[in-house]
Amino acid sequence: MNKTKKVLGLGNALVDIMTQLEDESLLKDFGLPKGSMQLVDKTKSDQVVDGTRHLKTNLAAGGSAANTINGLAKLGVDCGFIGKIGKDSYGEFFSNDMIASGIQPLLIQSDTESGRAVALVSPDSERTFATYLGASVELSDVDLKPENFSGYDYLHIEGYLVQNHALIEKALQLAKAEGLVVSLDLASYNIVEENLAFLRDMSKKYVDILYANEEEARAFTGEENPEKALDIIAETVDIAIVKVGKNGSFIKKDGKKYKVGVIDVVSRDTTGAGDLYAGGFLYGIMNELSLDKAGKIGAVLSGNVIEVIGAKMDEKRWLKIKDEVNKIIA
Repeated sequence: MNKTKKVLGLGNALVDIMTQLEDESLLKDFGLPKGSMQLVDKTKSDQVVDGTRHLKTNLAAGGSAANTINGLAKLGVDCGFIGKIGKDSYGEFFSNDMIASGIQPLLIQSDTESGRAVALVSPDSERTFATYLGASVELSDVDLKPENFSGYDYLHIEGYLVQNHALIEKALQLAKAEGLVVSLDLASYNIVEENLAFLRDMSKKYVDILYANEEEARAFTGEENPEKALDIIAETVDIAIVKVGKNGSFIKKDGKKYKVGVIDVVSRDTTGAGDLYAGGFLYGIMNELSLDKAGKIGAVLSGNVIEVIGAKMDEKRWLKIKDEVNKIIA
């Protein structure tokens, strides 16, 4: 296996506050539509945190790209992460969580409070997010330095940053100047719609690997059929991936298409499924596996993470995952 390849993540540095609801009455009290991801201000975030103190919660360093990088680090890959945090307990927690996971934190500090996402998990495992972006959204193009990218082989970016065009463009230019392979995971379909021309342009110029779920693929291409959307995306980037939930994923490169299934699991919470798929897929690619094998590793990681609450898994589960990954590689 190739241990020498290094991956750099760029994303929103958020602390996930996973909260298990006893019923859905609190969602109504907070005015949060079930299953939605709502961006909230600090006041609203504090209200939700205070109003759920009596419930079972756990903290984890989160954000889409951070989840992907964490998965890679758990598989033994050297990783770094660029993000922005506040000078507060949440920021300290985020940094310490990264270090504990073996990730080099390339974190810039702000006077604004750290970003946090309160994930309210209903009894049926549906998640509703109240996300206060805080310091994380202040990450800007001036924060990025060429030396941040030096020594890495891959850059993985989350689509949630795409609203900041200057940041994304500079990151992509610096990555390409250092010879990095660029992997972009599209964020929610509304962000794709709002930034479509920019996203298409950046993808054509700089992106090597592009991940989308069905809604994001539809927003990016205007094509309802996920396989037809895949074909369009594959004309723009080297490797195109469209994830189709319980039906697995489609992967295309150089005119060749692969269909990868899912593993048999009991879904508890879908937090991080797409992020962990991206981590597993990248792990396969950097170990020079075939695309369908890389997709299978993605499916193993994403399948396992939906069996737990939140995007983090314990060491026992990771041992099981590594065992399955080694079987795929063999």
